[in-house]
Amino acid sequence: MSKERRRKADPARSLALLWRTREPASRGAGPGLSVDRIVRTAIEIADAEGIDALTMRRVSEALGVGTMSVYTYVPGKAELLDVMVDTVLGDLPRPADVPGGWRGRLERIARDNLALYRAHPWLLRAETTRPVLGPNVLAKYDYELHAVADIGLDDVEMDAVLTLVLGHAKSAARVALDVAELERETGMTDDQWWQTHGPWLEKFMTAGSFPLAARVGTAAGMAHGGAYGPDHAFEFGLQRVLDGISVVVAARAAGEPEPGKIL
Repeated sequence: MSKERRRKADPARSLALLWRTREPASRGAGPGLSVDRIVRTAIEIADAEGIDALTMRRVSEALGVGTMSVYTYVPGKAELLDVMVDTVLGDLPRPADVPGGWRGRLERIARDNLALYRAHPWLLRAETTRPVLGPNVLAKYDYELHAVADIGLDDVEMDAVLTLVLGHAKSAARVALDVAELERETGMTDDQWWQTHGPWLEKFMTAGSFPLAARVGTAAGMAHGGAYGPDHAFEFGLQRVLDGISVVVAARAAGEPEPGKIL
């Protein structure tokens, strides 16, 4: 899907949609039909049925209008996805006061982004490394940068810190989605899988040459109720990411250069 978007999306048409610089009159396309209504309907379809089910025809059917009526407002699926991404990012909360200083603010950002991916799993496929330059994307970026403003980092470091935290949230969401999809495909929960495989894992590893793997694997499996604990991995990793950022912040406060940076 990402390759399709890079190949077919028209930047000029996407930007016109994103910033609503040009929205045609209905011309009999359907009562109340608009870019916003089309996009929200597309989001509902992607949330419920997945991104592969999203087509212009499917959107038009959900709206009860002809497919060409939808094309009057949105030129294609690639451009539609751009606006969908910008729209759901605009739904993220932006609280003015978050306790805990910069660390508390970054924690909140990570958790809110993880929740967004879980609410809209199709985002994991729709987003690319080239951001959609819509009003909500830019507003989100500006808001999140304020979490680390005025703490001694330069502009590039501020962007890098935000990229690191958001990347951790996205990675955690992707793994959690994989776990959920595997559960649906196999009809077996992680807890059920562990109940079946755990005793064999302990037996084979203890009897073999991997006593350390047996001990640690069994302890982790019992703690997570499965081979992997997405929530634990996210929380543990987030704290370690923030610990690393704190080293840089402390170094700036002490007037030290970036660790490992060649001057």
